[in-house]
Amino acid sequence: MATITRLLAAVALAAVTCCPGRAQASQPPPDPGPLDRAFQRLYNFDFAGSLSILDAEERTDPQNPLIGSVRAATFLFMELNRMKILETRFFMNDDNLVDGSSRSVPDPAVRAKLFAALDHARKLAKARLATSPDDVDGLFALCMSASVETDYTALVERRTWRSTKLAPVALEPARKLLARTPPFYDAYVSFGTLEYIMGELPFFVRWFVHIDGIKGDQRRGIEDLKLAAYHGRYYAPFARILLVVVSLREKKIADAEALLTALVRDFPENPVLRKELAIVTERARSLRR
Repeated sequence: MATITRLLAAVALAAVTCCPGRAQASQPPPDPGPLDRAFQRLYNFDFAGSLSILDAEERTDPQNPLIGSVRAATFLFMELNRMKILETRFFMNDDNLVDGSSRSVPDPAVRAKLFAALDHARKLAKARLATSPDDVDGLFALCMSASVETDYTALVERRTWRSTKLAPVALEPARKLLARTPPFYDAYVSFGTLEYIMGELPFFVRWFVHIDGIKGDQRRGIEDLKLAAYHGRYYAPFARILLVVVSLREKKIADAEALLTALVRDFPENPVLRKELAIVTERARSLRR
């Protein structure tokens, strides 16, 4: 039963990492905006810098619902970092999806800020969608908000079954978003992670957690993650981190080392990435001896 619970937790997390969907064609990347810069600071683990950019942008564009959802994501990463949940050894051990490798407890002040940001983002998103049902920022804000709440519930609070019930919240706005605005390469993270994880589940568990459009094809899952890593706007670095985890699970140490080397180059201020690269480099050296 514990094993099934752990696997369900993994599925719940993957289901709403971002809005699910599949892109069909490529587009030139947009010019970096304030939200891109906020994500850049977030991936460098400069959480104060990310929040500062978001605060400034909110003064300029107070009705943008994405600001609140990115702010909530920043608070989420702050807690994941503090509790040492972002290290690859956490995700390499399925037990941690329920029990956690850290016995730290959630910070109530950060939790309050995170959920206040989610509430604000959802309020603005719903107001926008009430007059413009196909508004991209409104739909994406709802998707991102759902992913943040699900990840916080599963990883920080370790409330596995609650997180599985939250997962479907993202599906309706995600379908609308991707029906109106393909390609949306960030969406491949959700499909890729789900395909990979479902491929590891026993048949009877796959039947129990059936998700439309997901067959458990691990090779397809990896290719989807690569599409997000190469073409995604906000989640490309996250897709590359997931590919590191996949490479380590499949004992492709050289691939993991190459991915981490590029991530450290792109986000040199991130201490976790530097630490992980050192660990993987040492493993690669030991295998070459």
